[in-house]
Amino acid sequence: MNSGVYKAGQPNAITLCGVLMHSSLAITTGGVPLGLAAVKFWTRDKFKGTNALKRHVNPTRVPIETKESYRWLENLRQSIDLLGAPQRCVHVGDRESDIYELYCFAQDLGTHFLVRVQTDRLAEPVEDQHHLNTQNSRQTAQKGQKAHRVFEQLESTPWAGTHEVALSGKEEDVARLQVKFATIKTLPPIGKQKHYHPQTITYVHAREEDAPSGREPINWKLATNLPVTDLAGAIEKLDWYALRWKIEVFHKVLKSGCRAEDAKLRTAERLVKFLALLTVVSWRVFWLTMSARATPCASPETVLTPAEINVLDQIDASRPKPRTTSKTLQAYILQIAMLGGYLARSKDPPPGNMVIWRGITRLNDIALGIHISEKRRCG
Repeated sequence: MNSGVYKAGQPNAITLCGVLMHSSLAITTGGVPLGLAAVKFWTRDKFKGTNALKRHVNPTRVPIETKESYRWLENLRQSIDLLGAPQRCVHVGDRESDIYELYCFAQDLGTHFLVRVQTDRLAEPVEDQHHLNTQNSRQTAQKGQKAHRVFEQLESTPWAGTHEVALSGKEEDVARLQVKFATIKTLPPIGKQKHYHPQTITYVHAREEDAPSGREPINWKLATNLPVTDLAGAIEKLDWYALRWKIEVFHKVLKSGCRAEDAKLRTAERLVKFLALLTVVSWRVFWLTMSARATPCASPETVLTPAEINVLDQIDASRPKPRTTSKTLQAYILQIAMLGGYLARSKDPPPGNMVIWRGITRLNDIALGIHISEKRRCG
C-alpha cells in the first residue's frame, strides 16, 4: 500500500496486512530459555487506525473473549497444559498483560502471575475491608463519592528498604531503588463486578533514586498473587520481573537474525509454518548463548550435536595454534562466536546472540563444505 512519498519522490510502500504472533517463553530463574510454552497467531481485518477506535469504546465493559488481549489468557492456559505443573509456574508479563480477568483466571487455574501494573484499580479501604462487601463498594463509587484506589494505598505504605540493580556490565552503572510492598484487596472494574470477585493481590513498588540525566528513572509497580512478607521477597519478585526482557531478546533474534518480518509468503498457513520453524532456530541460538553463561563448565554434548563438535574440532586442529584448551561448553561456544566475528579480548563481555547466530550460520556452511569434499573424495 502506498503511504506517502519518501525522500527522492519515490513512493513509500509499507505492508498493512499479515500475521501477528504472541509467544510465551519458558525460562529458568537463571535466565536460560527452555523453549516456547505457548504461541498464538492471529490477524486483523484492519491494521491502520485501530488505536483511534479504542477511544470510542469503554474497554472495561467489553467481554474479554472478544478482545485481542484474550490471547494472554489463552497462552496462560496453553502453558499450563504443556508444563503440567501450574503451582510451579510464574507467568510474567508487561503492562499490556495488566488484565483483571487474567488475575482471576490464574487463581482459577492454581498458578501464579507477576505483572507490571498500569491501571489504578478500585480497592477496598483498609479500615473497612472486614466490614464492607463488594456491593457496598460499588454503590459508593456509583454515588459519586471518592473511590479508594490501589495506588493511593500503595503510596501511603512506608518504604521497606533499598536495593541496587546493575544496569550493565560496568560497575558504576548501578541504579539504587527504594522498595515497598503491600497486600491490597482489589476490586474488579465497575462494569464487571457482577462477573468477577475481588482479588487479594500483593503490590511491589520500586522507584529509582537520583536517576542520571538522559535516562528515565526506573519506576515499577508489580502485582502478584505470590506472598511477599519481607524486603528479600520483594527483591526476589523484582529480579524475576527483570527476566521478562528475555522474551524481547528472543524476538530480536527472530526478527534481526532470522529476519522473520521479511517473509513474503502469500498465504497465512504458509507464513505460520515458516514462523514456527524460525522460532525453533531462534530459541536454539538464544539457548546456546545463555547455556554457556549459566553452565560454562558443562560438557559441550549438552547443547551441541556430535557433528557440530566434530567440525569445530577439525577447524581448531587446522590452526597453527589450537584455541580450544579445554573440552567445556564455554570453550566450544567461544569458537562459534569467533566464527561470527567475536574478538574474544580479555575485557570483552560474553558473546551475544547475534555473533552466535552468525557463527552458527558459518559453522553450518563449513560443515556442508566438509561433507561435499569428503563425498567427492570417495566418488
